Amino acid sequence: MILEVEKPLLELERKIRELQEVDRTAGVDLSAEIRLLERKARQLKQSIFQNLSAWDRVQLARHVDRPGTSDYVTGVFTNFVELHGDRFYADDPAVVAGLARFQGRPCVVLGHQKGKGTRENLARNFGMPNPEGFRKAGRLMRLAARFGLPIFTFVDTPGAYPGIEAEERGQFEAIASNIALMSELPVPILTVVIGEGGSGGALGIALADRVLILENSVYSVISPEGCASILWRDAARAEEAATALGLTSETLKRLGLVDEVLPEPLGGAHRDLEGTFRTVQDALRRHLETLQDMEEHALLEARYAKYRRMAVLGEAR
Repeated sequence: MILEVEKPLLELERKIRELQEVDRTAGVDLSAEIRLLERKARQLKQSIFQNLSAWDRVQLARHVDRPGTSDYVTGVFTNFVELHGDRFYADDPAVVAGLARFQGRPCVVLGHQKGKGTRENLARNFGMPNPEGFRKAGRLMRLAARFGLPIFTFVDTPGAYPGIEAEERGQFEAIASNIALMSELPVPILTVVIGEGGSGGALGIALADRVLILENSVYSVISPEGCASILWRDAARAEEAATALGLTSETLKRLGLVDEVLPEPLGGAHRDLEGTFRTVQDALRRHLETLQDMEEHALLEARYAKYRRMAVLGEAR
């Protein structure tokens, strides 16, 4: 997947590789030219990725190589044991969930999972959960509460699956039940938005004590394409909608909808997986240390106050 804004950089990097190959095989010293182009590439890269539009960030959030929940499970946690099924209907591959250890401490980890290719995307329904996905998440969260385990959730979905079958099986009820459940769980809940955070499909596993978001992730009530289709009956105006929705990490932090923006490697999380995993791990450790020292009543009161502050209404003038 190549972003439009990346094309000049990729062309420059291609030229550098060509010169390096000539330097290596033809015995011609091109080191000065290579250093010059590498310096230009660094400057161009910095210029591109420090001035991204909202639509550019949407594209980065959807990048096919961007790490998903399964990547964070292996990169941040240890001893992961995946659990399946909602005990009502079926298992949902769009949600990965299980038991793990975070820096030696037992925990529950769950999150949306997209595919890396067409076949896996189809198998995982492009990361769009059915009701059984949310109910599986709810089952694991109740397990966490029973044994006093912290909960880590990872958000990366365009939204809950909107198909007729999902609605027949109670999609709205499954999401609402999870939101109600998470509001009263007596254990720390930490959420990281790692890609797309789409509407109720995201919120169904994201009502947390701490909501963190990676720099190039997005979080919104609707996708830009869906917003453009509703407002202007033209999905092609998605770029305009992305700007209007205020879905970027900086805007969300300014509005108090997320607690911390986690920096990404220049060019996106997919360009340095190990660095991204370290950033996420360090942030989760810091916030968990604060939360795990809180008494149960204080934890629940702080969670309640956190979301009440988001619903401040004013009189129109």
